[in-house]
Amino acid sequence: MSNRVVCREASHAGSWYSASGSQLNAQLEGWLSKAESSIRPARAIIAPHAGYTYCGACAAHAYKQVDPSVTRRVFILGPSHHVPLSRCALSPAEIYRTPLYDLRIDHKVYADLWKTGLFERMSLQTDEDEHSIEMHLPYTAKAMESHKDEFSIVPVLVGALSESKEQEYGKLLSKYLADPSNLFIISSDFCHWGQRFRYTYYDESQGEICRSIEHLDKMGMGIIEQLDPMSFTNYLKKYRNTICGRHPIGVLLNAVAELRKSGLEMNFSFLNYAQSSECRNWQDSSVSYAAGALIAH
Repeated sequence: MSNRVVCREASHAGSWYSASGSQLNAQLEGWLSKAESSIRPARAIIAPHAGYTYCGACAAHAYKQVDPSVTRRVFILGPSHHVPLSRCALSPAEIYRTPLYDLRIDHKVYADLWKTGLFERMSLQTDEDEHSIEMHLPYTAKAMESHKDEFSIVPVLVGALSESKEQEYGKLLSKYLADPSNLFIISSDFCHWGQRFRYTYYDESQGEICRSIEHLDKMGMGIIEQLDPMSFTNYLKKYRNTICGRHPIGVLLNAVAELRKSGLEMNFSFLNYAQSSECRNWQDSSVSYAAGALIAH
């Protein structure tokens, strides 16, 4: 039997973000220095997963709310872009590499999640192909660097869940969300607009296309801030907004709803919104990004 440690390589380093630790560190510090820590300590954040040249500045507004002195475990919920998945999946890796330093998976929590029978195991290939979790690893490493030997990560690949499954996973993960030493990172971009995304919703009363997109996204962001899973589901059904992390967001909203039943009050606020480009005609395309944080009272 081999005792070799299974490592997930930083497969998108060098393309989606810098493979140089020193260069990446300087970029992250630059973006974080321009963000304010207004609602710390975050119990959960929503942040984008595009290439850092597009969304690094936006994501900083969420990561600035992370308090490394209280966080001991970081759950990262990312949507599956490449493989069909109707449930959630866990990684076969033990170590996730980043250009800054390696992150280790929490064996105990993974064992507890396995026991539920609700999780599949993704292949290492699937894990390394997927960017939705990886794009949060350098930012997690940076936000936690002052306590880098004192925390572990719990990566979860989230499939195309039904409403009942979002409830089921939300309920399951709510006990972890209730613990102030846990941080949940919800990986999601917002509207993917344009013919290449097969989504061209346009409300001409808003003026230019980019303003219509912003209005649509901010409607959804306002509903997420209400922390009501059913309202968010209804919004998605009505407008079909191409929010790629809608299922991870749905799981978070259901976890919060479960905790509210027992009297734990939580608040979510979005702190930043950006678009990759400003769409003005039907040939254009853009992806939107939003960053926000959840705090418990």
